Amino acid sequence: MQKCDLTGKGKQYGSNVSFSQRHTKKVWKPNLQTKTVEVDGKKVKLKISTQAIRTLKKKGILAK
Repeated sequence: MQKCDLTGKGKQYGSNVSFSQRHTKKVWKPNLQTKTVEVDGKKVKLKISTQAIRTLKKKGILAK
């Protein structure tokens, strides 16, 4: 399933609109990466969105 384990960010639905104004269904998926994060002294593999990885790096929680 395309969902961030940390933030809960998931798929978004919408329409592709062509020049002739035809609407076709489209799905935007989040950019998920598998990262190993240390939680309570244990290493845990998480699927995290790149936006969440940026935030963790900024806060100093995730090593660069």
